[in-house]
Amino acid sequence: MNVDAPTRLPRAHGGAVLSAVFRSTPEDFLVEEIAGFEASGQGEHLLLTVEKRGMNTAFAAKRIAAWASIPEMGVGYAGLKDRHAVTRQRFSVHIPKKLAPDIKALESEDLRVLDQCWHSRKLPRGALAGNRFELVLREMVGEPEAIETRLSAIREQGIPNYFGEQRFGRSGDNVDAALRMFRGERVRREQRSIILSAARSELFNAVLAARIADGRWCQGMEGEVWMLDGTQSVFGPELLTDEILARAARQDIHPTGAMWGLGDLRSRDAVRALEESAVLPFAELRAGLEGAGLKQERRALRVQVGQLQWQWLALDVLKLSFVLAPGAYATEVLAELGSIRSPQGMPGA
Repeated sequence: MNVDAPTRLPRAHGGAVLSAVFRSTPEDFLVEEIAGFEASGQGEHLLLTVEKRGMNTAFAAKRIAAWASIPEMGVGYAGLKDRHAVTRQRFSVHIPKKLAPDIKALESEDLRVLDQCWHSRKLPRGALAGNRFELVLREMVGEPEAIETRLSAIREQGIPNYFGEQRFGRSGDNVDAALRMFRGERVRREQRSIILSAARSELFNAVLAARIADGRWCQGMEGEVWMLDGTQSVFGPELLTDEILARAARQDIHPTGAMWGLGDLRSRDAVRALEESAVLPFAELRAGLEGAGLKQERRALRVQVGQLQWQWLALDVLKLSFVLAPGAYATEVLAELGSIRSPQGMPGA
């Protein structure tokens, strides 16, 4: 994976201040889910918090289903996690009569169970408060003062909430697959939602790129629709009052961009004009998403990089730790720093 690949997308904080190698080992990328709720302590769904190394979420879910001797649909998880990482996340396992097999039979060198508790419902997608990251960059080249200045700006202003390259498939061809599907090519049911998400993400990224190029991606414009930080709660359009601008400056609220689908754009005035212009070249994607029945929604243009800290482990080794909201990409934090590459031959996650 090369997080410098999306250089076609404009960056909010300026040019590169470093180059580095990322994910030399899975331990260089630690991701931990922040639970969105407490387990009830009763019910037929066993909530397992597991730590896995070099294993993506879907593969882990298959292993857990086989361990419990249940269909894969009986296993739930809140979000997808990368393969080339050490990840800690929850799974729910539907076990009728609460007759769970021996936990030790599930564990291995690459999967450990950290916690278990009974719960009343299957774990739904998105049921988490965020993700905590620890990243280590190696073979780094750059001026420490410039790097720390950039990190401070990211902490104060947040980053563009682009969809990362993972959203577009291992070879980046999910948007092309969407076009083929919209032209009549049949796809497997399990691929359909992935392909639709990629098409929608392409349009959102185009809108956000246009906002950054315009220079007002996080300050707000006339006709703005806003989202409360840490929620999916949307309001507006709102007049650009001093109070609204102050709330945006302290990242209490964020401007939003269109997640394309059926219906009228909620934005108005300057924002609407910019969004319509940004998606104009994507007529086939827009028509396909509308034809698939997706509805107009909004996504925050900015995401806070919470609890951002850094530590120099050596002159050319930098450790970063931070928290992101669900659906935000750690690789987009790195993209705001500069050119980050993975060791030769490592596939994208």
